[in-house]
Amino acid sequence: MTAPSRTAAAKVGPAGTHPAWLPPEAFRAVGTRQTLISGDGTLVDTVRDEIGRACARYGGTVRRLPGDAAPERGGAGTVDPRPGMSAPVDLMLALRTSGPLPPGVGTATQEIAATVVTGTAVGLGPEGFALACRDGVTVVLADEPAGLLYGFFHVVRLGAAAFGTDRPVEVHRPALRLRLVSHWDNVAVDPRMGQVERGYAGGSVFWRDGAPRHDPDRVRDYARLLAACGLNALAVNNVNVHETETRLLTERLDDVAALADLVRPYGIRLHLSVNFAAPVVLGELPTADPLDDDVRAWWSKAVRRVYEAIPDFGGFMVKADSEGQPGPFRYGRSHADGANMLADALAPFGGLVHWRAFVYNHRQDWRDRSTDRARAAYDHFTPLDGRFRENVVLQVKHGPMDFQAREPVSPVLAAMPGTRLAVEFQATQEYTGQQRHVCYLGPYWSEVLRFAPWGPAGPTVADLVGGEARDADKAPARGGGLVVVSNVGDDHYWTGHPLAQANLYAIGRLAWAPDLDPVAVLDEWIDLTFTPAETGDPELLRGTLHALMDGSWRTYERYTAPLGVGFMVVPGTHYGPAVDGYEYSRWGTYHFADRDGVGVDRTRATGTGFTGQYPQPWADRYESLAECPDELLLFFHHVPYRHVLRSGSTVVQHIYDTHFAGVEEVVEMRRRWERIAGTGLVDPALHDRVAERLAEQLRCAEEWRDRINTYFFRKSGVPDARGRRIH
Repeated sequence: MTAPSRTAAAKVGPAGTHPAWLPPEAFRAVGTRQTLISGDGTLVDTVRDEIGRACARYGGTVRRLPGDAAPERGGAGTVDPRPGMSAPVDLMLALRTSGPLPPGVGTATQEIAATVVTGTAVGLGPEGFALACRDGVTVVLADEPAGLLYGFFHVVRLGAAAFGTDRPVEVHRPALRLRLVSHWDNVAVDPRMGQVERGYAGGSVFWRDGAPRHDPDRVRDYARLLAACGLNALAVNNVNVHETETRLLTERLDDVAALADLVRPYGIRLHLSVNFAAPVVLGELPTADPLDDDVRAWWSKAVRRVYEAIPDFGGFMVKADSEGQPGPFRYGRSHADGANMLADALAPFGGLVHWRAFVYNHRQDWRDRSTDRARAAYDHFTPLDGRFRENVVLQVKHGPMDFQAREPVSPVLAAMPGTRLAVEFQATQEYTGQQRHVCYLGPYWSEVLRFAPWGPAGPTVADLVGGEARDADKAPARGGGLVVVSNVGDDHYWTGHPLAQANLYAIGRLAWAPDLDPVAVLDEWIDLTFTPAETGDPELLRGTLHALMDGSWRTYERYTAPLGVGFMVVPGTHYGPAVDGYEYSRWGTYHFADRDGVGVDRTRATGTGFTGQYPQPWADRYESLAECPDELLLFFHHVPYRHVLRSGSTVVQHIYDTHFAGVEEVVEMRRRWERIAGTGLVDPALHDRVAERLAEQLRCAEEWRDRINTYFFRKSGVPDARGRRIH
């Protein structure tokens, strides 16, 4: 259930940035209540401070149980300097290990305790919480402080709906243990990629021109936003680790520790991307061979220094032997050898190694159709299943290529039962409009997380990365969770396009609960982000935002990539259409369009054999021209232009129709947005920013339509059956 409608202009936060989904108004329901908190620890203090600020604004009171050391916080009313057990309570947040609670909160507390103990799992876990409302008192209980923090933000999401009416006991535990945001931020400005690689929202929130940005308020606000949507870890530098970034591990370690201090109060553990060849780059050793004793000792010493500076450090992220990054191949070693060396150094401190599976030959011969980039991760890593240490997480992109607008799910996720796996998504819209286009990716990510590799009766991708049983013959490894490439920068709206905020919010919520409806998650974001208007029709804004965003991913797909073909983008920038931009290149990203047809033959019978990397039933379904889903047809098959899809349309007519339709949908998006101009439902500056982005989206969509349709008309010689203009 979401809170009642709260739609209108969001105000600027105290640090001068847009408050996103945490505007002051979102805390009104909490801030007007009488709250009692019990528990100790940094995260409990954070909850107390959050409620205290809300009460100061809206007139409520927050009290502590006797014995707590924290100061009391209050609003307009008088705060009892010695809070008694008989004082009224509307909201109670407590650790289950707390002492005796006031009689007024006993009914809900006892019911929660009974439910948790007699449920399927005893206890709530390190981040779980339980919530109920009885006799006008809302109670949140947790086993550990992190659970209390997440329970508090859940109450904020519910708003007024959390109070007054009896609510049955709800038990909330994250489905995925690790929910990590990966920043591709460079400390020093990269001459090709700038301060943030594939960043479309300005500069870094952490770094500027080779030094820390020194904006602690912004970093704290960011950690707060992440915690409020359920994310719990943060890698603060680019996976492509250059020389300056390599030094974060050594002489620049204080800069990393300072960031860890800022995000810790919101339960965020810091991770660091490291250079596999760091001992060589820093000039301390002649080799980075993972089996060399001196190299292993070097990493052990480096890790010990990190944990001395950052005791709760999360671990390393590594891109190795990929797109020019150094790795163990240089020494004749395997990825398991490289990852395990780092894992052994981190293990005594509880740290993890996120080893990216994005490894492929980026110097291919386009004429060699037996080489298939889609196969690469599976071919490299599945022979190593069971050989990685327990604290190694193999980080697998959700598709076999590279975050395209449409790809099948990576078969690696179903092929390594003896390895901890994490699924990697990209919130920064590298191939989906670069935050200049409205493209709400929640529905796409939901499809991936719910995908069942062995058919509907089997486990889903979310189960696999969450650690559920995946193979009856093997004990399940603990899941590696989810990683998302950040879409945040130093832009006032955090994500450049104000509506792109919804992608970061959605990935946090789906990582916590993959079974959530992504449209309902979008509704949550709308409720939190847009606050009540004194005039106007709030449902007009709600309807407008849903009209723009619910189907925006499919709209983007319609005017760009047809039937699973990707990479028809301008090389380098990856923005805008260039149908043959990568077609004759070394990168392995081909559509093989000729005068007779289009698509990549990845079948076992006549192609690269990629379909054989999937378990049944998908191996045969993708193999079959008749059974392959239309939306992925050209990913798996090379077909004639007049091939009839399961929809009844021919391939080439489908291309024409969808590209015209996609542009028409963007025209309608602009029209709907213009209707709310001047209504007071959104801040004028925010309205102008979105309007400017929609104008660019329409221009770009028209360019995509014209270039794609013209290309395939000239290749195929088949005219549009509807007689529309094709250049």
